[in-house]
Amino acid sequence: MTEGNFVDYVKMTVSSGNGGKGSVHLHREKYITKGGPDGGDGGRGGHIILRGNKNLWTLLNYKVQRHFKAGHGEHGSKGRSTGADGEDVFMDVPLGTVVRNTETNEIVLEVTEHGEEVILLKGGLGGRGNWHFKSSTNQTPRYAQPGLPGEEMQITLELKVLADVGLVGFPNAGKSTLLSVLTSAKPKIADYEFTTLKPNLGIVKYRDFQSFVMADIPGIIEGAAEGKGLGHYFLRHIERNATLLFLIPADSKDIGKEYRILLNELKRYNPELIDKERFVVISKSDMLDDELIAEMSAELDKDLDGATYMFISSVAQQGLQELKDKLWQQLNN
Repeated sequence: MTEGNFVDYVKMTVSSGNGGKGSVHLHREKYITKGGPDGGDGGRGGHIILRGNKNLWTLLNYKVQRHFKAGHGEHGSKGRSTGADGEDVFMDVPLGTVVRNTETNEIVLEVTEHGEEVILLKGGLGGRGNWHFKSSTNQTPRYAQPGLPGEEMQITLELKVLADVGLVGFPNAGKSTLLSVLTSAKPKIADYEFTTLKPNLGIVKYRDFQSFVMADIPGIIEGAAEGKGLGHYFLRHIERNATLLFLIPADSKDIGKEYRILLNELKRYNPELIDKERFVVISKSDMLDDELIAEMSAELDKDLDGATYMFISSVAQQGLQELKDKLWQQLNN
């Protein structure tokens, strides 16, 4: 999937259908000149229904069409015939989609399971026909209920990527390179900051035909929680990850400081994020010899506040199997 096709934020208008009117009708046949009321009920309006689809990874389908309207219920008719219900509108969305009321910014619902169907807006109820209102004192009621109107809402669809492992790090830390060697994903890789502008997903193959999903999130910078850099645009994707993999290059000026900045940005955005399982990886370690790794390890034991860490090299394929083993162990604790 190219970056241009990854859409994770869409605003739109949705409307459910109006209910049909109840019928005002008196039964008449050739030899029945004064039959009783037999007006049928109106049909209900169509619902707006969101449906989870595990085969979708983007909201691209809703980039162009921004208005969805369900069908209206048909009116009741004679012979107590109920009008047909309005046609429901099913909107297939990727797993991890959050629906917000655009005006209030409140979360209306979330879709996280395949095949899950959630009614976003209910159609209006159909009105009752005049046969419902017959009584001993009113044998021929000449009124019926109108159908109830449907609902309309301005909504915002947000996609929070569902992945087992989320890669967290500064721009140009090597996250895309690691994803490309562990999975079949082909993210854009270049030697400048913010190469990755949209999340990339890849499936990491593990032993005995097992696998887990890894997400490469655009790089974090200091102040991201306030919207600097790509800000909130990508931080919401980290909320769905089971394990956070902090990636810091070996040539960083201060690995401990970078780790604390990253951790602080996550905490400021959502304090619950720091409760997730996390693991620190020192990338680009093929430029280090054993003596230098030993010296750095002694410092990291103090600088990383006891966090688990390891050295790898994506380019030299060093430590990758051990990394997969540790991630698998964390995911299945």
